Amino acid sequence: MSTFIRDAHVITMDPISGSTPIVRSIRIADGVIVAIGEHLQPEPGDEIVEGRDRLVAPGFVNAHTHSWEMLYKGRYDNLPLEMWMAMSYPILGDSRVAPDLVRLRTTLFGIESLKAGVTTLVDDVLETPGQDHEQLAAVFDAYEQLGVRANVSGHVINRPFLDTVPFAEEYLPDDVVREIRSAHVPSTEAYLRFAREAFAAHHGRANGRLRFMVAPSAPQRCEPALLTGATEMALEFGAECHIHVLETKTQLVTGDESYGGSLVSYMASIGALSPHTTLAHGIWLTDADMQTVAAAGTSISHNPISNLKLGSGIAAWRMLQNAGVNLGLGTDGCSSSDSPRMLDVVKTAALLHKVTGPDIDQWPTVAEVLAAATIGGARSAVLDDVVGSLEVGKQADLVIYDLETMAFTPRQKLDLQLVYSENGSSIDIVMVQGRVVVAGGEVITVDERAARAELAERLDEIIERQDRLDERNQAVMPGLARMYERATSMPGAVNRFSGDERAWLV
Repeated sequence: MSTFIRDAHVITMDPISGSTPIVRSIRIADGVIVAIGEHLQPEPGDEIVEGRDRLVAPGFVNAHTHSWEMLYKGRYDNLPLEMWMAMSYPILGDSRVAPDLVRLRTTLFGIESLKAGVTTLVDDVLETPGQDHEQLAAVFDAYEQLGVRANVSGHVINRPFLDTVPFAEEYLPDDVVREIRSAHVPSTEAYLRFAREAFAAHHGRANGRLRFMVAPSAPQRCEPALLTGATEMALEFGAECHIHVLETKTQLVTGDESYGGSLVSYMASIGALSPHTTLAHGIWLTDADMQTVAAAGTSISHNPISNLKLGSGIAAWRMLQNAGVNLGLGTDGCSSSDSPRMLDVVKTAALLHKVTGPDIDQWPTVAEVLAAATIGGARSAVLDDVVGSLEVGKQADLVIYDLETMAFTPRQKLDLQLVYSENGSSIDIVMVQGRVVVAGGEVITVDERAARAELAERLDEIIERQDRLDERNQAVMPGLARMYERATSMPGAVNRFSGDERAWLV
């Protein structure tokens, strides 16, 4: 099957034209871009897409998200990460989800993502208390049917919760401490065996569109042997190793209290940084940390909306850029940002860092933000030779926007309007591997109405269960609040809050 897009406005994100819109035709055959040019002509049998009033751009790469949270959308507010996690990822109680519900929530998450122009998902799937092969297969099965591209993880925590945050044990009731410490955590050997089996079962499914990735939750949440073993396994399979690092001030303090310094330095010292590693968030990095990350070729997924909602802080965008760190953009999960819409993230990233200082030369540019949302995210996902830009030889993962909409009226600089004006309402067609998966703004590979109807039938049961878990985990909230207050009031090597830290330091 071949497609010919004729004379469209195109943002290639390639090394030549970058984010500057140009008028080009594109020919796609067998899922691959085989020609881009000004004077191309269609070949017999090509399906013609007229591009006169269309903008074609690479599909967005959501470089950090959690489909688990789809069923927790709109539940929580004004909770910092460590307290929010006690609800969205319950510490107490059994929050296991059956494979059929995993399939449903993944399908719904994928539908919303595709309709928002996301063609690649880095889906860091965490099941509590642990992921099994049936749950993982349900995620892959849903994404295979949807037609989206995805890196899917086996997210793992293999240290007891109370060893992953500072001071909490001092403030929690003894019976709660005993219950938390009695919880099972997987061994390093068990996780690495599970990951190897998952690579064998799923890595490269759907003609390479679906890949497994390893995901040690965070350096403070995993044993050193797991961190290094996962890093080595990612390199062995040419896959991504996805790790949460320095998301909060509490994690900065954790490094000082538990490792005698930076978590990044600790990871470097044990060999847990590589060009296949992505650090999710990376807010509370020092200058030295940034240099270490850049030297290792490690990427960072910047998640500005989630960071804002959880009050985690503002990542040092310009300093990371200047250090040479590859940046992707991510939505994080639907409970910490409440949407998988990458255009929201793109606009927020473009705006947020303009208020961190008055030097306009330090502000993000549209070109930088679009690069992070496409080719930068593809690089972080170890997919930059496959997607992230529109180039001959790459997979045809692209979005076609209708320019005859209010977002592009009046028609000015299309790259700026894509970042600052468009919200997804102009999306007409989405292709993944050259296959149309969204047409007329609607997903055509699955029945959205049926999926939402299935959720509606089960919603009362789901919410009742969530309410029970929330009630049970209220027991840890006062102690975590005291832990949070203590950690944030301590001096640290950097300040990534927007205010003057002298107002809250003790």
